[in-house]
Amino acid sequence: MIIGKAFAVKVNANIGNSAVTSSIAEEVDKMVWATRWGADTIMDLSTGKNIHETREWILRNSPVPVGTVPIYQALEKVKGDPTELTWEIYRDTVIEQCEQGVDYMTVHAGVLLRYVPLTAKRVTGIVSRGGSIMAAWCLAHHRESFLYTNFEELCDIFARYDVTFSLGDGLRPGSIADANDAAQFAELRTLGELTKIAKAHGAQVMIEGPGHIPMHKIVENVRLEEELCEEAPFYTLGPLATDIAPAYDHITSAIGAAIIAQAGTAMLCYVTPKEHLGLPDRKDVKDGVIAYKIAAHAADLAKGHPRAQERDDALSTARFEFRWNDQFALSLDPDTAREFHDETLPAEPAKTAHFCSMCGPKFCSMRITQDVREYAAEHGLETEADIEAVLAAGMAEKSREFAEHGNRVYLPITQ
Repeated sequence: MIIGKAFAVKVNANIGNSAVTSSIAEEVDKMVWATRWGADTIMDLSTGKNIHETREWILRNSPVPVGTVPIYQALEKVKGDPTELTWEIYRDTVIEQCEQGVDYMTVHAGVLLRYVPLTAKRVTGIVSRGGSIMAAWCLAHHRESFLYTNFEELCDIFARYDVTFSLGDGLRPGSIADANDAAQFAELRTLGELTKIAKAHGAQVMIEGPGHIPMHKIVENVRLEEELCEEAPFYTLGPLATDIAPAYDHITSAIGAAIIAQAGTAMLCYVTPKEHLGLPDRKDVKDGVIAYKIAAHAADLAKGHPRAQERDDALSTARFEFRWNDQFALSLDPDTAREFHDETLPAEPAKTAHFCSMCGPKFCSMRITQDVREYAAEHGLETEADIEAVLAAGMAEKSREFAEHGNRVYLPITQ
């Protein structure tokens, strides 16, 4: 697995239980389902019971890299009270997860005590779970975050186990009103400092990004991240381009994801239709992955990534030639493509028909185009010169007819 802006855009799928619902079997099933539809990595964000066991079974069965957020399990160890967290508890949790085989971990080391007041006037405050946990700890102890003060030791652990940092955006904006504010960019500057330290210790780094950003402010995020973080791979949650569509946030965020990926983001973290509403189920996971595979591929096309267009060309050719089964097979979701086609034309002969139920047999533009091409071939009209010759002959014939009728533009009016 390689993640970077010079390579194909990758897609991560978040899974994991909550204190309210889900089981180990359900989360493993979501992992299998997410990778079935093309997720390049998985993050286990479990916050409910059996965090260690859930992660163990996901790691055992996942064919792709797995990421975690260690602060969640550390919080479980202190019975959910952020003020009781210590560096030692967190460090031991990180080592435990490293030894299990976790590939990358989100660390919210950029949430500093002096940045917390910058969020006071936000519409939605601090929306990152990890960010809010560390903000609560900093305020309770009136001390700098133990993740920040012990970051070099953490780098040594990550380097020893070959685990990659995903430096978390704990102060990311959770609403359009809060986009690109002082708190967000203050943390990003600190993430840039931490990136240099991690690299000096031989640890690999990704930088997590927002969040909720209107379209006209998206590219600024990429350019600033590249400048401050030495072009470490950018890994963004969306961003959501508007706040007004609960139940459709896989769409609102895929819009932002396509834009930010074209601008240089290396990996996109999917958003499901359940975002802001509840824990995603199997269907939500599929919808989220498909939406983000579309965004990632659209960005690869826009960037001119080598071979990105080959699949588009193959599907378009199959479409023009009415090879329906090939169209289904080449699509991101063959099952749904076939299902939609068969709702109105289920018979097997329809898989070779030169029309679908949208236009019918008489109004299909592609069939008509094929007829035009066949006519042109039969009449020797294969080149532009051939067509020009036919047009010239036609104009000459019309000129002859005009002369025969007296060269009159207007015919006389008869009563």
